[in-house]
Amino acid sequence: MEQLLEKSAALIQRINTNKKRYLYEEINWKNRLIGVKGARGTGKTTLLLQKLKELQVSPKQGSYWSLDDFYFTTHSLVETAEEFYKKGGQYLFLDEVHKYQNWSIHIKNLYDFYPELKIVFTGSSIIDISREEGDLSRRMLMYKMPGLSYREYLAFNNLYTFDPINLEDILSSDRKWTNNFPIDFKPLVHFQDYLQYGYYPFAIEDREGYSMRLQQLMRLIIEYDMAELKGFDIRNAKKMLQLLNVIAVNVPFQPNITNIAAKSAIHRNSVISYLHFLEQAQLIKLLYASGISMATLQKPEKVYLDNPNLAFSFPAANPNKGNLRETFFISQVAVRHNVSYPKQGDFLVDDIYTFEVGGKDKTKKQIDTLKNAFVVADNVEFPVTKLPLWLFGFLY
Repeated sequence: MEQLLEKSAALIQRINTNKKRYLYEEINWKNRLIGVKGARGTGKTTLLLQKLKELQVSPKQGSYWSLDDFYFTTHSLVETAEEFYKKGGQYLFLDEVHKYQNWSIHIKNLYDFYPELKIVFTGSSIIDISREEGDLSRRMLMYKMPGLSYREYLAFNNLYTFDPINLEDILSSDRKWTNNFPIDFKPLVHFQDYLQYGYYPFAIEDREGYSMRLQQLMRLIIEYDMAELKGFDIRNAKKMLQLLNVIAVNVPFQPNITNIAAKSAIHRNSVISYLHFLEQAQLIKLLYASGISMATLQKPEKVYLDNPNLAFSFPAANPNKGNLRETFFISQVAVRHNVSYPKQGDFLVDDIYTFEVGGKDKTKKQIDTLKNAFVVADNVEFPVTKLPLWLFGFLY
């Protein structure tokens, strides 16, 4: 166990705490069992190490362990954690839990047997707690980590620091949120950079290699992480990559299951399941008609990539402005709100607000008869009659 404590101490010492993801402040760290799931590269590991550094406890009191460490190929998590606890351990932060067999049962046992031990764990976005054998749902708080918002991108690149703005304030007629910004703030200067480079924090350290790293990330998720999904045959990983490429070239589109099956070499009876798998992995977003129950898998009305950065990472893709606008909008709004497909307009949010997303010349003609309907326009700095698209990047 000593080697685990030494690795943890070294990582904690090197971690920078100047910039934290929005989720850091929203987590109830007092809870005894906390889970954070999200796609690779969104900052989950950094979040754990930052919190341990903030706690200012000794390595024997608080430690970070990655469960894909070779150590755990020959050592039991429960037995190692028991030794840690008996020697004064209070905080156990576990990373990549989905790579440890029957991880939920082990964590449940630790929670039940050691009531003074606080556990925080992270795992892939594919984790579905309701399907795990260990019943953690009644014991834990689960959070989901998306990529950087436009607001966070500005802060992480030392450009501007602003507080989030909630949707109700954005939509209010008094537009008081405009007071949050200085007169010299130019919101569009960095917006195009965000659409191409801003969603994953690792772009800050390697912009030149960002596209290649995104391609590698997608392969790792499909060929490595998705092996943990119940019902997914890893032998079909190549077909899944083909499906993702078909989506990237055509988004946003209303899916024709027969055509998708033909282009991706996936049996048409499996297409909807595979789309669902890709959404669980945070590689795409599926938009369903309002009022549709998600108790069973349904055919989505529209398919998007998970975020606009992905649109630039496919050699065959040629992202158009309309695609990027809509992908940006849903990627930012869906973090805190329910987004569905309306009969009129592009998006229905929380079954209340309808949004039509377009360029600066977009009119309200298509949604003029609706209540609580708004036009969201690109290339608009501040609102006159339309809401600026960039502003929805300040929701978290």
